[in-house]
Amino acid sequence: MKRTIAALFLVFSSYLLVSPVQAQGILGGHVTGNVQVDGQISHKDSIIGSSDVAEKLLMNARADILYTNGNFLGGIRFEMYQNPMLGFDSRYKGQGLANYFVSYQGEKLSVTAGTFYEQFGSGMILRAYEDRYLGIDNALLGMNVALRPVDGITIKALAGRERFFWDFSNSLVRGVDGELNLNSLIKPMADSKLRLTLGGGFVSKYEEGESITSADMPRHKLNLPLNVGAGAVRMDMALGNFSLQTEYARKGQDPSIMNGYTYHNGEALMINTTYSMKGFSVNLQAKRVENMCYKAERAVTGEMLYINYIPAITKQHTYAFLSMYPYATQTTGEMGLQGDVMYKVKKDTWLGGKYGMDLHFNTSVITGLDITNSEGARVGGNGYVTNWFGTGDLYYGDATLEVAKKLSSAMKLTVTGGYHVFNPVVEGHSGALHHNAVAVADLTWKVNKKNVLRFEAEWLGSDSKYDPDVDDKRCGDWIMGLVEYNFASAWFISVSDQYAYKDGIGNYYNVSVGYTHSATRLQLGYGKQREGLLCIGGVCRMVPASNGLTFSLTTSF
Repeated sequence: MKRTIAALFLVFSSYLLVSPVQAQGILGGHVTGNVQVDGQISHKDSIIGSSDVAEKLLMNARADILYTNGNFLGGIRFEMYQNPMLGFDSRYKGQGLANYFVSYQGEKLSVTAGTFYEQFGSGMILRAYEDRYLGIDNALLGMNVALRPVDGITIKALAGRERFFWDFSNSLVRGVDGELNLNSLIKPMADSKLRLTLGGGFVSKYEEGESITSADMPRHKLNLPLNVGAGAVRMDMALGNFSLQTEYARKGQDPSIMNGYTYHNGEALMINTTYSMKGFSVNLQAKRVENMCYKAERAVTGEMLYINYIPAITKQHTYAFLSMYPYATQTTGEMGLQGDVMYKVKKDTWLGGKYGMDLHFNTSVITGLDITNSEGARVGGNGYVTNWFGTGDLYYGDATLEVAKKLSSAMKLTVTGGYHVFNPVVEGHSGALHHNAVAVADLTWKVNKKNVLRFEAEWLGSDSKYDPDVDDKRCGDWIMGLVEYNFASAWFISVSDQYAYKDGIGNYYNVSVGYTHSATRLQLGYGKQREGLLCIGGVCRMVPASNGLTFSLTTSF
């Protein structure tokens, strides 16, 4: 019934929006879209831990269609999870219209009705977004308005309910945000070398109360706040080769299952500074987060119904062993620092040689908070005391050095060395810290204009050992090899294998074949997938072990 109402809403609203321009012809608009179909067949493998799947063929599919006519837009998305692929929440099972909206995008005014995505600043108080690979979609169903009365001023206001699989949250999210670009707003600053933008926003969640009691006082019901607000201020500044972005957010009392129903206020601070010049750049980031889990419903766990988003400041590695222990942002509390340096060695120098050389160093460290009084952290507690600049247990640390150099006009070699420390507590487990050393060699050979051959070799040495009681299949020492061949600018084939040769378990091979023609891409793969976390930007989901066939088809029009 809800999907039918959504379809009627789209048709009727589209008619209302385009009716004023019918004299120009409604058929004068433009239709674009894309389709994606992913499938999986998996069977039992007792060694890697994959289990039998009742429905052998699992499939996720979606089709997005966008109609544009001048300043007017209308869009729909059809999704199908029959049944959801491994690692995706079973509550996605089903099919229907998941996204539908109509919008007017003018120079001074923009209005969207239906489902929409939005972000205030870096997202620390509001980020409605979608990531299909993580299975996250917290679109808001409601209305979003942006007003630009003069150059340099943008005001946003919105209200809606968050998507919750095939339904929407019981709470109402409302927000307003303003941004001032001083260089556009103040004429004397128009040509200034100093570029300055100021912004701020406020978000409020309204959710009806529930009957929740404390184990310490079973006869007393918690007095839950019906309205929970969060505000943030931010600044973006650039002067010459230097830039600085900073944002501070604060959240009111928000007892929920994620923080143990405590009444401690939340806050977060992020600082990002960069200095860059030709051939050299350095970036430093700092973050402190305390009790900033902000959900549309207080009793929901997992990655759904987050109103806000706390960006990660750890490097998002692409190589398999460097990304074996991805870090998930701890919204309950963490402190972190990251440093990133890139340097391009000039050509025709002693170190750079004929083609020059690229150096990239990155390091980060994340710790817990220094909590000096934990009595208030119990259910119904009024809060706890922290040392604002103090640090707690080490959660994660890493350092990597990447060296990329062309050996000839046809060959490029990239060598990476890394070391990282990981605390299992961030994944809800106990145990000692894992210390890992990683080495990667990546060689690309352009055989000719249409053929490219790539070799990759990786090694990981760890002080961890596989324990069946813990069942962490990342433990131990590993080696990996990969060969990938791209030919005729359309086909590619790759063969890889990851093998735990000491104190570990598992041999994970994979063969993939892909074909690309115009805007259509088809990929087939067969092999084994290790159980673990898949993380993008500090947001993670658990991927179970699998053994079998995967395929993916994408196209756009």
